[in-house]
Amino acid sequence: MKFITKRIHAFLDYPVAIVPAVLPFLLGLGNTNPLALQLSVATGIAAFILTLLTDHHLGVFKVISYKMHLIVDFFVAIVFIIAPFIFSFEGIDAYYYWINGIAVLVVVSLHKSEVRI
Repeated sequence: MKFITKRIHAFLDYPVAIVPAVLPFLLGLGNTNPLALQLSVATGIAAFILTLLTDHHLGVFKVISYKMHLIVDFFVAIVFIIAPFIFSFEGIDAYYYWINGIAVLVVVSLHKSEVRI
C-alpha cells in the first residue's frame, strides 16, 4: 500500500510548506496560546527552506538528503502531535496540530521503500 514516491513528495512539499504559514491566520489560531500561531508559521517557513535544500528534483540547492528530509518530517509530525499537551493548546488550536501531525505521519509512512527511515 506504500505509494508515495520521492517525486510525488517533492510536488507536495511546496504547497504543504505554505499551508502552515498561512492557514493559522485564516483559522484564527492562537486563542488559547499565541505559540499555536507562531509555531505553525515558523514550521511552514522552515519546511519551505527544507524543501529548497532537499536533494529531489524540485530542490533548488540539493544539500539535504531525501532521507534526512523524511526524518525531519517525521519529527515535525511528532512535535505537532504533542505540542497541544505541552503548551496547553485547546479547541481549534489543538485540533489543528493533531490533524496536521497525523497527516504528516501518514504521508511519511506511505513512502515507497526507496528510502528507509
